[in-house]
Amino acid sequence: MNWLIAILQGALFIILAPLLAGWLKYCKCRLQNRKAPSLLQPYRDLLKLSNKQPVVSEQASWLFITAPYLIFSATALAATVVPLVVVDLPTSASADVIVMVGFFAFARFFLTLAGLDIGTAFGGMGSSREMTISSLAEPAMLMAIFTLTMTASTTNLSGAIAHVLDEGLVLRPSFVFALFALILVAIAETGRIPIDNPATHLELTMIHEAMILEYSGRYLALIEWASQLKLMLYGVLIANIFFPWGIAETFALKDLGYGLLAILGKLALLAIFLAVAETLVAKMRLFRVQEYLSFAYLLGLLGMLSHIILEASR
Repeated sequence: MNWLIAILQGALFIILAPLLAGWLKYCKCRLQNRKAPSLLQPYRDLLKLSNKQPVVSEQASWLFITAPYLIFSATALAATVVPLVVVDLPTSASADVIVMVGFFAFARFFLTLAGLDIGTAFGGMGSSREMTISSLAEPAMLMAIFTLTMTASTTNLSGAIAHVLDEGLVLRPSFVFALFALILVAIAETGRIPIDNPATHLELTMIHEAMILEYSGRYLALIEWASQLKLMLYGVLIANIFFPWGIAETFALKDLGYGLLAILGKLALLAIFLAVAETLVAKMRLFRVQEYLSFAYLLGLLGMLSHIILEASR
């Protein structure tokens, strides 16, 4: 029974990821006084792409064809280690923050290789920018997560969430710093404004879109689905680590239903905040990204120092 719930939780990640992307686009359109598409539009786009015959360049190697499957599989595996509705699942033993970061790095590695494989200028430019950003974002993310795990004395996500729940509502300065650091990293890692704009194909600004410009059909559908899944993963991380109240601690049907409603509500609120931020903030120049991510790392470092000074000494 526990394994069945773990499988269903992983499936929920994959199924709900396009819905979260559709809700985010709906909120942005309403805020910008534009006609909003249906919340189900991302599902229609994925289905339409899946039914199209992919066009592959003559210069493409086996890596270009295999990469979408590897990217989607690695992102889906990352979803299995992040608690969504309930903690203490059979997969909790592998629910380690280092494992999750490793899956993200694995997917990014093959995405950048696929961008370089064809040999186009856009693919090389996007891959170079992606690796530059990731080399700055990953340390900031680890610093933010380690601030939390130092409090819980474990890098296991399920154990850390359970510890925060047991402690109750406690205002910790370290958590405030870590929260803002992780939000900044999530925006950079998912290619949102002000780092990247997923709604444009301007050659001087695009990063993620430049790497997948040569993809079409089901290959593009898998990469887009993985991108939506990654956005949801970061949203669940922020919601369940820093605001874990509502997540189920038992496998009772009532608790599971309440946990599902709680995470859906928290993700909906996070999407609204992101839509407001993207509406108010303009995209920054690429050379300012290092300052942005350095600030995120500084926030994570301040969170760790404040934990050592104010909390660990008690």
